[in-house]
Amino acid sequence: MPAAEGGRLLPGDAGRLSAPADRGRLAGAALVEPGTTLAGERLLPVVPALQALLPGRGLRRGSTVAVNRSAALALALVAGASAAGSWVVAVGLPDLGMVAAAEAGIALERLALVPAPGARAWPTVVAALLDAVDVVLVRSPAGLPAGQARRLAARARERGAVLVSLGAWSEAPDLWLAVATSAWQGLGQGHGRLEARLVEVVVGGRGAAARERRAGLWLPAPDGTVASAPAGAVASTPAAGEARPGGPDPPWLADAG
Repeated sequence: MPAAEGGRLLPGDAGRLSAPADRGRLAGAALVEPGTTLAGERLLPVVPALQALLPGRGLRRGSTVAVNRSAALALALVAGASAAGSWVVAVGLPDLGMVAAAEAGIALERLALVPAPGARAWPTVVAALLDAVDVVLVRSPAGLPAGQARRLAARARERGAVLVSLGAWSEAPDLWLAVATSAWQGLGQGHGRLEARLVEVVVGGRGAAARERRAGLWLPAPDGTVASAPAGAVASTPAAGEARPGGPDPPWLADAG
């Protein structure tokens, strides 16, 4: 299981992997106010632009999260925990780009990769990683049985890890996020370059997340960061290939694409 360049996969220390915080990767933006303690250390921090969308303004330990299609949104979601010192492991994502991960704010020295564990080994690998690290980002094999999904969700709850699925997840997650609309900026008539993307993110789930929330985000902003978009700035065009929330299938059942 190769680690990202400049990092290591699993240190010899027993227990959950951690490292000193490196908050400078998020353009100097504080993840929490100085002196703030996240409730009982049951929340992992997220970047400021996502805080208002999430119950408790962070990722609840022990939860399962599904992100509809958008790899950029998934990376942004876990970047806050990574910058604050948590390890992130990506399983079943052989196309994950290190440049994209770094630009999202993920600390590469605390990012490990398991690109292709194989469908048969996938549940065992994910279960083992949930025992060891704070955040496990996965793309599940096609047709993952609901029973396996339930067992992995239970493992995450027991171990206090956060399981983030990019694309389809065969059981209703605690929290889901979807990109409902998307529009790139920077291209003209036959000239220019892609500079920024304006999206509308929709969030729902169970319990405290049952009330649907929406917000406009720059993903990324012209400076490469994730930032809140002003009211009324969100594009009205559905993101290519993505079903709107409220359609025939819930967002967490969408294919990874």
